Amino acid sequence: MGAVTLAVENLDRMIAYYRDGIGLALLAQEKGTALLGRGGVPVLALDQDGSLGHASPRAAGLYHTAFLFSAPGDLASSVASVARKHPGRFQGSSDHLVSEAFYFADPEGNGVELYVDRPRETWRTGPRGEIRMDTIALDPNDYLRRHLTEAGTLDVADTPASVGHVHLKVGDIATARDFYVDALGFAPTLTYGSQALFVSAGGYHHHLGMNTWESRGAGERTPALGLGEVSIVLPDGDADALGALDERLATRGIAREFDGRELTVYDPWRNRVRISGS
Repeated sequence: MGAVTLAVENLDRMIAYYRDGIGLALLAQEKGTALLGRGGVPVLALDQDGSLGHASPRAAGLYHTAFLFSAPGDLASSVASVARKHPGRFQGSSDHLVSEAFYFADPEGNGVELYVDRPRETWRTGPRGEIRMDTIALDPNDYLRRHLTEAGTLDVADTPASVGHVHLKVGDIATARDFYVDALGFAPTLTYGSQALFVSAGGYHHHLGMNTWESRGAGERTPALGLGEVSIVLPDGDADALGALDERLATRGIAREFDGRELTVYDPWRNRVRISGS
């Protein structure tokens, strides 16, 4: 997954949350825009637009952006920082078997997940090949006692992190599967009936999640604050794969823009998805 773009109302306040709280580095800033990342890798673009309002909680759009940390100590440092500097934003924490995760809301209500993966060799699959995931209570104070170092308490180091996955709110799971699996080509890894679908490439537990928990029956989005764009980066700059995807979308009658290097398409709820080579 590439950097996620958010349309925001107050750029300075959002930079403060993601930089000073979560510990992303401010990589670039121009009038009305900012790019943040970890280890020099962009993971979040902020685009200020004061003309937009907030969407209904039941509308399609972003459920959360999930930032993947490389080690438990790095995750613990970020969790402690955002909890200390932005109290009241913590929403919960869970052991998902494949990962350990902490959930927050940013100052404009966008969902944020901070997580670390367990070693891939510990992941288990079910009888139909699905990756086993669960939601088990995870004590945040115990996690910090076990993993937060003195150095991590003082400063959130600029160690590597990435967008591990993006979780979307959609209107129905069958339509989401038709677009993200059958059209874009992701492999399903876990399905919760008509409630949620998780998909990935390369055997990961999920790069994209879609759920209807708040948005069942939602139609197309209208312009609003929140999700601006999901970006997907293909490995090794695979232009052939981009071309094949363009042809597959064409045969399905799906409108898109393709310049040979990047392909931009909207999902059935008008979430913008940009796919490019690395």
